[in-house]
Amino acid sequence: MAGMGRRRLRQCGLILIQHLCYLLAGEGGPQTGTMTECFDCDNCKESLYGRKYIQMDNGPYCIPCYDAHFANTCDECKELIGHDCRELYYEDRHYHEHCFRCFRCDRSLADEPFTCQDEELLCNDCYCSEFSSKCVACEKTVMPGSRKLEYNGQTWHEHCFICSSCQQPIGSRSFIPDEKDYYCVPCYESKFAPRCTRCKKSLTKGGVTYRDEPWHKECFVCTGCKTPLAGQQFTSQDDNPYCVKCFGNLYAKKCSACTKPITGFDGGKYVSFEDRHWHHNCFNCARCKTSLVGKGFIPDNDEIFCRDCSNDL
Repeated sequence: MAGMGRRRLRQCGLILIQHLCYLLAGEGGPQTGTMTECFDCDNCKESLYGRKYIQMDNGPYCIPCYDAHFANTCDECKELIGHDCRELYYEDRHYHEHCFRCFRCDRSLADEPFTCQDEELLCNDCYCSEFSSKCVACEKTVMPGSRKLEYNGQTWHEHCFICSSCQQPIGSRSFIPDEKDYYCVPCYESKFAPRCTRCKKSLTKGGVTYRDEPWHKECFVCTGCKTPLAGQQFTSQDDNPYCVKCFGNLYAKKCSACTKPITGFDGGKYVSFEDRHWHHNCFNCARCKTSLVGKGFIPDNDEIFCRDCSNDL
């Protein structure tokens, strides 16, 4: 068989590299020579004296016999590829050099990168023009194999997909769409996320709302003791939040009986008389300890008595 040289051709994009072979007579293949003594073609038996021939493993062949028996047929023009022609080989198909062309623009692919689409050979330009998408940002072709980003049916070059705020490529990082704009997470949080009432930093998740204002959980603390109030009972004084203990110590009325704060939490009720206050369970007769809640009573200096005990005094 004719000698074969092999050359790799780079393909467009991610398509697998194809192998293009050149079958050239005289390059590592069967030898061509001349004879000066009696020597016959192995096929037609005609003398090769003074003629060119090709030496095969099973004997010498004259040029016409070699082409007739060993030459391949061009897949494009269907004619034999003679021993003196440059032959191109691709995917079990053979071509004359001038027949190995782009199916669309007819450009020679002998020394060009190419690909195959539905059995059609295409140069890079034709393939990209017909099958590659366009970058939404720069409107240029996104070449196969180049790094790109696809979102919501649109395509960008990786370097063209940038944050609408800081103008830096987003790359493989998370992003947040906002109508026709796209933001990296830090820029979106800085631009749109609510800010904590106390520390003024962005509040991206969790948090609590107090008086229609957002707070980080760790920032929403008692004004007095700084204990976190998220998930705890609290109240306010002058728009400032306080835990139950601090509010009771600082602002609550004190029970005239037990001197502890009267906060009203947990359904607690109290009784007031003049400038004095009692827990319900502390509003008892000072002598017989009977509850005076809802009953008449007689005050005597700092103490209170039921009517019966008052009469016995």
